[in-house]
Amino acid sequence: MSPARARHGHEYDRIFGAYRATRGTDPRIAAQVARALGDAPSVLNVGAGTGSYEPDDRSVVALEPSWNMLAQRPAGAAPAVQGVAEALPFRDGSFHAVMGILTMHHWRDWRRGMAEVRRVARRVVLLVSDQDVWEGFWLGTDYVPALFELDRARFVSIPDIVSALGGSMRVETVPVPRDCVDGFTGAFWARPEAYLEPGVRTGMSTFRLLPPEQTAGGLRRLADDLASGEWDRRFGRLRELDTIDLGYRLVIADLQD
Repeated sequence: MSPARARHGHEYDRIFGAYRATRGTDPRIAAQVARALGDAPSVLNVGAGTGSYEPDDRSVVALEPSWNMLAQRPAGAAPAVQGVAEALPFRDGSFHAVMGILTMHHWRDWRRGMAEVRRVARRVVLLVSDQDVWEGFWLGTDYVPALFELDRARFVSIPDIVSALGGSMRVETVPVPRDCVDGFTGAFWARPEAYLEPGVRTGMSTFRLLPPEQTAGGLRRLADDLASGEWDRRFGRLRELDTIDLGYRLVIADLQD
């Protein structure tokens, strides 16, 4: 294993433990990803994790830096290769499409990663986050502001992604369902009690990367506000919504030669 791969693997293995316990495939998000992939018969899933959102109706190869994640891929999942986005171990034009689901903020050099996905495929589908919208989320505005500070340092802006990819481009809003199956950071926007469960937070890189002293106070305030009814007084209307826009976006690019 190259030093670059070893560094990435160590980081992912440190952050995530029993990832599959809370991170599943939400069927509504999966359907949107599948539509974005179109009729591409072969797909590379970069930063594939445990295999969420990999379509089962076409040829898929997964690429993932963490041996921990690779070990948690279920039986029957697509074949997987250990590696990083910045150095894809595939020939030019090996795939019809590349997909990446909430992975770019883990890349060490996103520009190199972009060049690599452009090299191996002509269609790119990335689930990313719009920081401006994300920073309206009550979890950060009222309880754990450090999560916004962390994400500012690691999220790539959508205009920068669009500029780096080029080609024919569209950006789609990905609404987060109230009962979202995939436990990413924004998934529990109408189920605030979930953020108090350590097992739920285990699947969120935000809470795994932030030191406890930056989250503990906010989580205590959240627990107090839920117990007193203050959270419901201020945000209880969210429990009645079916979906919400928290800034999750699909960037879909058909690239030029």
